[in-house]
Amino acid sequence: MAANTIGQPDITLKLDAEGVIQEVNVSEALGAEDVSGWIGRHWTDTVGDVGIPKVRRLVEDARTSRVAGFRQVPQRFPSGLEVLIEYTTVWLGGKAGVIAIGRSLQVVADLQSRLVAAQQAMERDYWKLREVETRYRLLFNAATEAVLLVRASDLRIVEANPAAISALGLAPLPAGRNDGWPLLGEVSPDEHDRLQEALLRVRSHGKAPGMLLHLGVTREPWLVRASLVRAEGGPLFLLQLGVVGALPTAAGEASDCPVERLIERSPDAFCVLDPAGVVLRANRAFLDLVQATAEANVIGERLGRWLARPGADLTVLLASVQRHGVVRLFATTLLSELGNDTDVEISAVGNEDHPPTRIGVLIRDVGRRLAPTPAAEQRLGAVVGALTEQVGRTSLRALVRETVGAVERHYIDAALELTGGNRTAAAELLGLSRQSLYSKLDRYGMDGESRAVAPGTA
Repeated sequence: MAANTIGQPDITLKLDAEGVIQEVNVSEALGAEDVSGWIGRHWTDTVGDVGIPKVRRLVEDARTSRVAGFRQVPQRFPSGLEVLIEYTTVWLGGKAGVIAIGRSLQVVADLQSRLVAAQQAMERDYWKLREVETRYRLLFNAATEAVLLVRASDLRIVEANPAAISALGLAPLPAGRNDGWPLLGEVSPDEHDRLQEALLRVRSHGKAPGMLLHLGVTREPWLVRASLVRAEGGPLFLLQLGVVGALPTAAGEASDCPVERLIERSPDAFCVLDPAGVVLRANRAFLDLVQATAEANVIGERLGRWLARPGADLTVLLASVQRHGVVRLFATTLLSELGNDTDVEISAVGNEDHPPTRIGVLIRDVGRRLAPTPAAEQRLGAVVGALTEQVGRTSLRALVRETVGAVERHYIDAALELTGGNRTAAAELLGLSRQSLYSKLDRYGMDGESRAVAPGTA
């Protein structure tokens, strides 16, 4: 029910000395109620049973004291609506009788109901917040990854989980102190500027590439990823510390030729991802392919950042590795930092954990895989030219079939030439299975053509 103007009554009754209603006026809030039938009826006939003695007392008090105190009466309207009205009565004297002035308490009741509902909602939200805080605390303390919360205003570590305290060798704070540890005191001095620049970028853009820092008493290398967290006392930096370990080497391998060094010199791009697709390590070829200047610019970024379809390609790749442990020849397009696109094939394998916790990814540029030589282009041009002369003499369907056959034969011949007759390697270059390549060789009469092939490579 709408609130009325302050000071204006919701209902006014003019009564005779015995309490019979002579006139009725109601406010706009009760304007929908037809109360004309009350005229000529005793006031007690229009209220609930609980209100009858209160009405009689109001009329009696008005006759004896001229003005009666306020009483709450359940007023029943002809429509069946019952509203709690707070009445007072005034004696007008003589035949003028009594006037009853009432104000609806429905608004007050609604406000009280809303207040109770708001208090209950606040209590529920409070317990939900406590539950979330308890879960956060359990996860924070149970996490095996070292995590730090750093106050952005003064770069002091305000919280560190047990893994971080153990890894960095943080000393317990003296009794009565809760201002945390200085972050810069845990970082190698020559890396202070780089850390502060990275945190400034996080504060401006919300994120920054992962960085390699030497932390703690022993100055061990850690891969640090930073993000910004909004808090009541001011923004905080959430620092996640990842262990930097060398890639495993084969048993019995010579110490002067580790696998990691060979991977770094590999002409094909190689990187190591975590289960979320975040780059943990990358070789020089990967940096060249994405046109990044340093490894620090790619560490901490998701591989999907450089894929043509970041949401689809990376999701499919990671799901396949999680399900099957390995992915072979996944074709996609890679976009570099400078906007260049390159056709690539991706092969990936997970470690021995189930599901894999580390994923090795090999990326090969296939954009120039079959760059034809000028002589090969001339041969193909001659074949297509000869077919062009058949226009008008041969049906279009036959011409298309002959042209497709000529192009397929040309590229099969080029692949065999590039691989020195190695059919397995030629099939891989063409993106075919060995059975499909043998079928096409037989179809075009190329099966008998011989090339110098090393033993065991056919």
